[in-house]
Amino acid sequence: MDNFESLQNRLADPDSQFLDANGFRIHYKRLGSGPTLILLLHGSFLSLRSWSQVIQPLAEQATVVAFDRPVCGLTSRPLPKGKGDALYSADAQSDLVAALIDKLGFEQAILIGNSTGGTIALLTALRHPERVRGLVLVGPMIYSGYATSQVPTPMLAVMKGLRPLFSRLMKVMIARLYDKAIRKFWFRQERLSDAMLATIKADFMIGPWDQAFFELFLATRHLGLDTRLQSLSLPTLVVTGEHDRAVKPEESVRLANELPGAVLEIIPDCGHLPQEERPDAFVTAIGTFLHQSGLLG
Repeated sequence: MDNFESLQNRLADPDSQFLDANGFRIHYKRLGSGPTLILLLHGSFLSLRSWSQVIQPLAEQATVVAFDRPVCGLTSRPLPKGKGDALYSADAQSDLVAALIDKLGFEQAILIGNSTGGTIALLTALRHPERVRGLVLVGPMIYSGYATSQVPTPMLAVMKGLRPLFSRLMKVMIARLYDKAIRKFWFRQERLSDAMLATIKADFMIGPWDQAFFELFLATRHLGLDTRLQSLSLPTLVVTGEHDRAVKPEESVRLANELPGAVLEIIPDCGHLPQEERPDAFVTAIGTFLHQSGLLG
């Protein structure tokens, strides 16, 4: 047993589960039962804890699985061993989601993704349409941020050649800015206690998190998702917090207009994380969509 696996086992909750997929030891929690799988994809710098207030009510209607995405929570943080390794690229993450659906014993899933989790959910639907029954995209980064970021090629070569230096610099920057950045995800920041923020931070900063995050940063590419939206034809709900600072509500409105047949839900009095800040309103919106779209019968 390696050091990180020992750490996983020590920090795991009684209901934590693990499975191996695509080079990762994935940490997840599974609630509910039935033939329909709902897979929850949290945003960057967070963990499956982001779904803690909504997973139980969602599990009253289906099998629900929340997992720690790569570089987050108790999922392992393997480091590339060769030049061709791209464990943390967006494409690799979408392939991981498809593999995870299979490993969990299902052919398809309804993907609910928040922020960059929404980016990966949409990309999974594009790359593995046979695996996705429906989408719920919550403040997804499609036209900005993660989905459109890319390090210029000359700079990328320098950063790869000086990995230890740039990894340490990024570690210092994230550590200094983390609290402020997470608080900005919330519209009413007083709803996020200091104790909960410390817990969220501890979930992220585990093991070689800085090296793994740097590999994810190096693998970030402009995904061109906006040019591929018309190829999708599956039930989709786009959710935005009325006061989202991370992904402007206007972007979610645009996405709902450009995705064929998509439905838009604007949740008032919240920011980038409606599942955390307005969980009751979030669950109601999701439940209404799943039933009206026929995804739950």
